[in-house]
Amino acid sequence: MAHLTASVEYGLHCLLWLAGSAVPLSSRDLAEFQGISPSFVAKIFPKLEKAGIVGASEGVHGGYLLTKEPGDISVLDVVDAIEGQKPLFDCQEIRGRCAVFGERPPGWATTGTCAIHAVMLRAEKAMRDSLASQTLADVAGVLDRKAPADFSNDVRDWLDGRVKSRARKPVGRELSSQPGIDEP
Repeated sequence: MAHLTASVEYGLHCLLWLAGSAVPLSSRDLAEFQGISPSFVAKIFPKLEKAGIVGASEGVHGGYLLTKEPGDISVLDVVDAIEGQKPLFDCQEIRGRCAVFGERPPGWATTGTCAIHAVMLRAEKAMRDSLASQTLADVAGVLDRKAPADFSNDVRDWLDGRVKSRARKPVGRELSSQPGIDEP
């Protein structure tokens, strides 16, 4: 869990909109809705699919849907799906290279976990515990309380309009081979 990248933020934002959708949404529509790069978002969804967080369907009506209830998807699930389970801190065992020790550091200097590494392990555990305790439903609840009542309707209308416009595209127009991606 090294530095959390923008991929986590983008992924979580997209999942929030999927949480409120009963129809598959394309990654392109989700990206354009939020003003973020469709190609960048398209790289995130296969990771979420591999982790079992979303499922993909192909075709004009294709896109992504959550495979679990929002209350069953922790923020940590999303972080691990997108970033992998990288450690927060990579201890270099500097403590054994002290110039005073020469070629052979004494056992007391290198026995057990490095004191600095121990601090970082506790910090990582606290961070993972905190992320595991928050679900997509928790985050969506905060958004619902913050946004005006008609915002949900506006979102639904915008996304429904995109889904309907895909359905009206002429037959024979090729779609991307990647699930959930429509051509512009």
